[in-house]
Amino acid sequence: MRELGAYLQRIGLDGRASVADLHRAHVTGIPFENLDPRRGVAVSLAGDAITAKLIDAGRGGYCFEHNLLFKQVLEARGARVEPILARVLNGRPRDAAAAPPLTHLLLRVEHEGAVWHMDVGFGQGTLLEPIPFGPGGPYEQSGWRHRVVSHGSLLVLQTEDQGGWRDLYAFRPEPAPAVDIEVSNWYTCTHPSSRFVTGLLVTRHAPDGTSTTLSDFSGEPVLSVQTPTGSKREPVAREAVGRLLAEHFGLPEL
Repeated sequence: MRELGAYLQRIGLDGRASVADLHRAHVTGIPFENLDPRRGVAVSLAGDAITAKLIDAGRGGYCFEHNLLFKQVLEARGARVEPILARVLNGRPRDAAAAPPLTHLLLRVEHEGAVWHMDVGFGQGTLLEPIPFGPGGPYEQSGWRHRVVSHGSLLVLQTEDQGGWRDLYAFRPEPAPAVDIEVSNWYTCTHPSSRFVTGLLVTRHAPDGTSTTLSDFSGEPVLSVQTPTGSKREPVAREAVGRLLAEHFGLPEL
């Protein structure tokens, strides 16, 4: 990867970091954001476009951008990486007839004799570090607990909150062809019913596991801070969104 040095500088690490260190530093160093789809700009998955946006311009991105960039980094370290498409659930049914579209991307990674589930791009609730691929857990990461359970032919990533175990996303453990990733990305960033076209979602993770999110999915903008033990939500004025993007997420006022 030609831009590896710039990438490491972006996330605050050097070349001696472990893969787990890279995962955590990426999650805490580059914000999740859907500013481009929200303002009507289609997201390119070309390698140069992702690098220019997330590294050179100091922006963030959503799952396709984050995980395809991380895939390049891992492959530069000698890992074998398979991208996998998933359906975001967050309380919605797992059954195919009622399930949402394939709008999320995660990674299956073979590295140094182990197989890992890696995901630096889920936004609020994402894994901070890799976990073993397949059913297992729970795994605790800075107070957050995750596990993977089987549901027929699907694997389901769950997180634990005050209400118990909650489904985050479901996927078949099969690699996704590049053309299917392009189609899923195009739907996510351009379709009029896509939540990323109609709503705003920006998240930044702190090293201690705290996440700060700015979203208007509920109608009006809300700034929330979430920890493993609870969350605090504060409604904000729409005209304050640009300032909050800079203050809390280090993003330019677009």
